[in-house]
Amino acid sequence: MILVTGATGLVGSHLLQALLNKGEQVRALYRSVIPQIPGAEKIDWVKGDILDILSLEEAMKGVQQVYHCAAVVSFHPSQRKNLHHVNTAGTANVVNASLDAGITKMVFMSSVAALGRIREDVMIDETMKWTPETSNSEYGKSKYMAEMEVWRGIGEGLNAVIVNPVIILGAGDWSSGSTAIFKSAYDEFPWYTEGMSGFVDVMDVVNAMVALMESKISAQRFIISGANLPYRSVFTMIAQAFGKKPPHKKVTAWMAAIVWRLEAIKSRFTGKSPLLTKETAKTARAKVRFNNTKLLEAIPAFQYTPIEESIIRICRELKIKYHLP
Repeated sequence: MILVTGATGLVGSHLLQALLNKGEQVRALYRSVIPQIPGAEKIDWVKGDILDILSLEEAMKGVQQVYHCAAVVSFHPSQRKNLHHVNTAGTANVVNASLDAGITKMVFMSSVAALGRIREDVMIDETMKWTPETSNSEYGKSKYMAEMEVWRGIGEGLNAVIVNPVIILGAGDWSSGSTAIFKSAYDEFPWYTEGMSGFVDVMDVVNAMVALMESKISAQRFIISGANLPYRSVFTMIAQAFGKKPPHKKVTAWMAAIVWRLEAIKSRFTGKSPLLTKETAKTARAKVRFNNTKLLEAIPAFQYTPIEESIIRICRELKIKYHLP
């Protein structure tokens, strides 16, 4: 039996499908309503939450492997407490429950934000650690603290591996998360920055996690990144795949500073999360590169999908999902 937390998220939902396709017995947590996803009837759904220790203990019964994908992703200052509550304390609960249940292995989905991704002078690899100087987000700090809980569990005998994906591209809910960049491109959002980051296909993340679970590798972390690309290039590829006009107006530093401040004021009146925050404005302008060779050397059979190929597939999937022309 395999337990998946965060099963309704972008990675979690694709992971469920991959495991079901392999014929695995899968159990997943749900908070209120069982999600309507393909193959849902084949999944052993357990009502619970990673912040509810009793429900976690129930979910762990008979489980051999755990994929811990549940997390809050936010760059809004008001979410600081919730980020640490779910990402850090929640991960501590999953680690403790896994130790108590005697599972054989855990794969924890962290983020490159936990490595301190604002490093423009060097290529980021797995040896790097989060510091206040190299990270501008509470999200990154919360994921770093979550990793510390996993390392603590490893020290107590937990067989675990950590993965650090870059920006994940996939056909999820395009009103939130990384899939929102597809909606922006479809809506012909005209602005672009000169920033650069790593990008990866959601299926590559899933396949890497499964390969690491099935391997003998333990007590290590792996960056999962398909390619380092300028944001403008990615937005242009998405726009072209949708048959839309690509971004053509450059966002300068002073413009970004004005926009995130206006968004902050707007969110106070509307109660909605701002489209841009001080943290995301800084990240979008940073030129960051990630070293992906460790995973390729550890799992020689693994290959990344070319980003352009991924974008074409994802745009096709989104057109079907949202009934687009």
